[in-house]
Amino acid sequence: MSTLINARPFRLALVQLGNLTAVKEHNLQHARKMVLEAASGKGSADSKKPNMIVLPECFNSPYDVQQFSQYAETIGYVPGEAYNVEKSESVSVKMLSGVAKETGLWLIGGSIPERDPKEGKIYNTSMVYNPQGDLVAIHRKVHLFDIEIPGKIRFKESETLSGGSSLTEVDTDFGRVGLGICYDVRFPEMAMHAARKGCIAMIYPGAFNLTTGPLHWELLQRARAVDNHIYVAMCSPARDMTAGYHAWGHSSVVDPSGAVIGTTDEKESIVYADLDPEFVRATRAGIPVTAQRRFDVYRDVSED
Repeated sequence: MSTLINARPFRLALVQLGNLTAVKEHNLQHARKMVLEAASGKGSADSKKPNMIVLPECFNSPYDVQQFSQYAETIGYVPGEAYNVEKSESVSVKMLSGVAKETGLWLIGGSIPERDPKEGKIYNTSMVYNPQGDLVAIHRKVHLFDIEIPGKIRFKESETLSGGSSLTEVDTDFGRVGLGICYDVRFPEMAMHAARKGCIAMIYPGAFNLTTGPLHWELLQRARAVDNHIYVAMCSPARDMTAGYHAWGHSSVVDPSGAVIGTTDEKESIVYADLDPEFVRATRAGIPVTAQRRFDVYRDVSED
């Protein structure tokens, strides 16, 4: 049976960021402004402040295969080693670290194009900051968004990006959370692994489009939640029909029973939701699939 690791109730805020331009500095300053707004609890029903804030995928640049290289930054994070933000080459790292420290909250910095100079590769990378502004984890998008639906959409991240090679689970002040990026949500093994390693939630910065969004955005979140009896959250950019890529929006949080407990439309907005480990435990007790898995018949992906 999966056991939650040091989990306690917390409030999550998803910043569905709009007003994205071709100017990185503008995008960073606007993201900072919206993080500060989310941190105030503004727009929530009770004005209660969140404990963790999430930005969307590719929040500092246009979501465009041909431009990822132009906007890529060197992060230089090494798991298990202390990271010196002041010496970082990344302007995005410095902004995110600063606003995390200013608000005193956990911050999942959506994702940015990351250049690894040692490998000569570019990744789609999310970063996690603690309330002291320390960079404590990164996640490189594992599954690249390479699709072609005739007459509707063609997008090939692999033309520019490389896929990450590890799963990411982060211990926070309110428990362990798993991290993925967008297309990663289509691969259930990642959420299974996170749930069996004690995570209370899977969080995915993402940017589905107007073809895949109506079909699968909510469906996939609810499926991952029900499969594993965990919370699932996806944070999208706001929709901009003048941009080259049209995001679906509808940032959402789904509870372990599969119910949508927080969502929005396609416009710039902030979604708040409360995550409660007791509800995870009650859901697992009522429908105990987490205790009934037959690992004598099929393998446990968390043991790989």
